[in-house]
Amino acid sequence: MNWNLKEDAFSRTLIAAHRGVAGGDIPGNTLEAFDTALCQGADMIELDVSHTSDGELFVFHPGMEPVFLHSNRLLKDMTADEARKLYYFNGDGAQTQKKLSTFDEVLEHLKGRCYINVDKFWENVEGITGTIRRHGMADQILVKTAPDEAITDWLEQNAPEINYMLILSEEDRHSERMLRRHLNYVGVESLFARENCPIAGEKYAEWMRTHGLLRWGNAIVYSYKAVLAAGHDDNRSAPGHMDEGWGWLLEHGFNIIQTDWPMMLRSYMERRSR
Repeated sequence: MNWNLKEDAFSRTLIAAHRGVAGGDIPGNTLEAFDTALCQGADMIELDVSHTSDGELFVFHPGMEPVFLHSNRLLKDMTADEARKLYYFNGDGAQTQKKLSTFDEVLEHLKGRCYINVDKFWENVEGITGTIRRHGMADQILVKTAPDEAITDWLEQNAPEINYMLILSEEDRHSERMLRRHLNYVGVESLFARENCPIAGEKYAEWMRTHGLLRWGNAIVYSYKAVLAAGHDDNRSAPGHMDEGWGWLLEHGFNIIQTDWPMMLRSYMERRSR
């Protein structure tokens, strides 16, 4: 399969599954969560990468060890051997039979199957990039960071082929400059608390379309205190008000929508298209 993120996301809205699909006895960021998301119609898997004290990369959200592993020690303070002994706990606090997967294992598991958004890229740019290249999967991967000249310079010099987005809040003062860099700059993850923010407006959407750049919208809610899409989110959509949530993001031309409910979003998109 030929992977071309911009071509695919301009031809149809892509669904990104936040840490796969977690529920019941399946924790997020596990192989089972990723397989479940793909079974539910996701086009892209969003996952987090942590590293141990001896440099091994594991798929896990940094800082969430007390919640998901019932460990007061962080992975960055453990060796890889110590990390391999840990078990995930489910939403009811019961230990599962699932252990952490390495980044290598997850890449091989998803190779040729979907796009992959590698979150927390900024915490280990060189290590993550090297692993992606070792598996020959740069065309399947999307990485994002906040504006950071050091990271931009490094990518331009060392990994200009990787799909790269900026994470921007409220307005975009960077994309015009980024287009002049020798990067595979594909677009922006847009964060906005209000509908009238410049980054959520039609003028900006048209500018992005004209310049061939994608817009990523977040329907996920990891905390009600952090408003990512002016309330047009999973909390509004999943209980039945989909037109006000996911529908708004679709109508406003977002090319990629990240959600914790990919099957429901896929079903809604198919009903709209009919």
